[in-house]
Amino acid sequence: MSVALNAGTDLEDLGVTKKQRSSWSSERGQALIETAFVLPIVLMLSVAIFEFGRAYQTWQILTNAAREGARVAVLPGSSSSDVQTRVMNYMQAGQLPAAASASIAIDQNVTMSIGAKTAKASLVTVNYPFSFVMLNPIANLLVYGSTMGGAPLTMSSSAQMRNEAE
Repeated sequence: MSVALNAGTDLEDLGVTKKQRSSWSSERGQALIETAFVLPIVLMLSVAIFEFGRAYQTWQILTNAAREGARVAVLPGSSSSDVQTRVMNYMQAGQLPAAASASIAIDQNVTMSIGAKTAKASLVTVNYPFSFVMLNPIANLLVYGSTMGGAPLTMSSSAQMRNEAE
């Protein structure tokens, strides 16, 4: 039996029940599949934003610690231990977890250019081992046996200021 469908023909007139129509157009599983594909990507993107924000905050603390160290280094009569103490105190106040493993290089006899003249200056450099908390394990999951992300990233910041006259 062949029946031509007109614009006004109802499927129930053709013997198609409501249950059969709903099983043809069921999209319940489609939403679940889409979520399964998109959710890990959204979560990884959120974690990456968090981690890079944390890395930027750490870099800002290092920059400010180097600047604070340079401020102490330019004072007459200041010693390297005074500078290191100030830098370490700043990093600990910034709640850096590996502040004790940071290396601090101090050079109080640098020459800096000021226009056509030169002046004595102090240079303070802070190196800090930074590790991503969540991205390291994710990188190891994506690339099996990878050493990518295993070693800490060394962040470095320097500050140079002109020495004060004695």
